Amino acid sequence: MLFDILPRALQLLLASSLWSPSPQSPPDTRLRFELRHEHALSNTSRVVFSDVAPSADFALGGSSIRAKRTTVHKPVSQALSGVRFRGGDLTWDTTEVDGPDVQDREALLLLAKIANNAYTASGAKDWYDIGPDWNNSYPFGWEPDADGFRGHVFATPDNSTVIVSVKGTSIFWPVGGGGPTQRKDKLNDNLLFSCCCARVGPTWSTVCGCYEGGYKCDQDCLEKSLAEESLFYSVGINLYNNVTYMYPNANIWMIGHSLGGALASLVGITFGVPVVAFEAPAERLAASRLHLPSPPSTHHVTHVYNTADPIPMGTCTGVSSTCAIVGVALETRCHLGQVIRYDTVTKLGWSANIIHHGIQAVVDGVLSRDDINWGEKDGENRTVPALTIEDDCVDCFNWEFGYYRNVSRAGCGNRIY
Repeated sequence: MLFDILPRALQLLLASSLWSPSPQSPPDTRLRFELRHEHALSNTSRVVFSDVAPSADFALGGSSIRAKRTTVHKPVSQALSGVRFRGGDLTWDTTEVDGPDVQDREALLLLAKIANNAYTASGAKDWYDIGPDWNNSYPFGWEPDADGFRGHVFATPDNSTVIVSVKGTSIFWPVGGGGPTQRKDKLNDNLLFSCCCARVGPTWSTVCGCYEGGYKCDQDCLEKSLAEESLFYSVGINLYNNVTYMYPNANIWMIGHSLGGALASLVGITFGVPVVAFEAPAERLAASRLHLPSPPSTHHVTHVYNTADPIPMGTCTGVSSTCAIVGVALETRCHLGQVIRYDTVTKLGWSANIIHHGIQAVVDGVLSRDDINWGEKDGENRTVPALTIEDDCVDCFNWEFGYYRNVSRAGCGNRIY
């Protein structure tokens, strides 16, 4: 053979390159975090921060989060808002960063507890104790005149990775909740996740004046309504910019539940950062109306929800639904990114009910349990359901969206989503 007549040294070199074993997987990466700041919104819609004194002990015992390399797409252009509203293409920088390992049950459990704690003050009965460096003794955002956007900022000891949590909707559901932020929470829910300004029925007062009669809605009006600076998406952009100013070299994760999860996703799509959203209403339609540029992939966003929760499932609709009873129109069903769907209806016998929307139901009833096989195929053993994508999904199929009030754009035709 030709190989046999080669010099021995060259034979060894070729053998080492051609038949070397496949590279091993990177070692298990676990990140430890500590609570650094609380963030909230002033009455003038300005993001404010309250610093938390760091502990001298950075170790969190077992409270660390497994990370894995995650591909993200960050916009290179600094004229992001201009591209959004004037059109054009963005250049994307594709890179790999440490993101949460969303197929690890313990990682999801700890992130869900972080999402829960954005609702409440340390020491309250619904606060999850996740270690001394993760807790704080100061209440925030619950003053009588508090606005609706708040959460926490965590960081690793070397400031290389930062977690930003965002509070979800505080509405007085029949099973509890509420608080001083619920009025603005409902406004954002109804603008972002309804088909047309929360026009559920003839007796409803809409949150914007875009309804055109029948099942018609003016597209321009909807887009302008969502562009208001006081709405939470704009506040989320300001929050992200503030955090990147404080931690200019950090890899940022966005975490949230319900409305907070959807807002985390919209910010994560805008800036290309890893996102984990729990029980969030579907935000794909809102992203379109906000004119968010489309990155090459949105797989850095992960939605986690259970099939007994009618809100992410898009079934909490109609004038007699629980959502309508409490004054919110959550009508969308198509999520961006990847989805981890816990089939609690089949596996746990849960019935579809709004009581399964709360983050504590997910923490205590789903993620804290290690005795359930979430695999869907015979012989498949999974502690976390497989990742899926909601490709074949249509929002508001019975509505017609067009430029009814702008004659110059009417030639574009009426777009149906």
